[in-house]
Amino acid sequence: MSEDTGGLPIGKVAEMTGMSVHALRFFEREGLFLREIPRSGGGQRIYGRADVEWLVLCGRLRDSDMPIATIRRFAELVRSGPGNEPDRLALLREHEDTVRARIAALTENLDVIHGKVVTYERHLRDGTAAGVWSPTAPTPPR
Repeated sequence: MSEDTGGLPIGKVAEMTGMSVHALRFFEREGLFLREIPRSGGGQRIYGRADVEWLVLCGRLRDSDMPIATIRRFAELVRSGPGNEPDRLALLREHEDTVRARIAALTENLDVIHGKVVTYERHLRDGTAAGVWSPTAPTPPR
């Protein structure tokens, strides 16, 4: 099956998803696809457009630090068909909450860093930067 007839070879899928061929094989070994990936007569994997869409979602989940085990659980729920949508939603909400908490923590960190940037810019502009957070603390007089 070729790309023209709806099938996509692994190299093309890697290109489309930004994942390596190794990552695609890993996803298959880990049971993260929604279906068994068919093979050509020569044994090459043949992916469909829906597989690519699923991989893009999985990539986003991984990029947001969802554990492989959780992605596997989500894939299992989807594969099992209708009736477990509340479980899928709960899994996604939990991950969304985790990501939002990380974003909030990163925003707090960014605010502190930005404050330091502003301080250093001011000291450099005013010519008072020498000694700002010097690596050696002055020795107190005796």
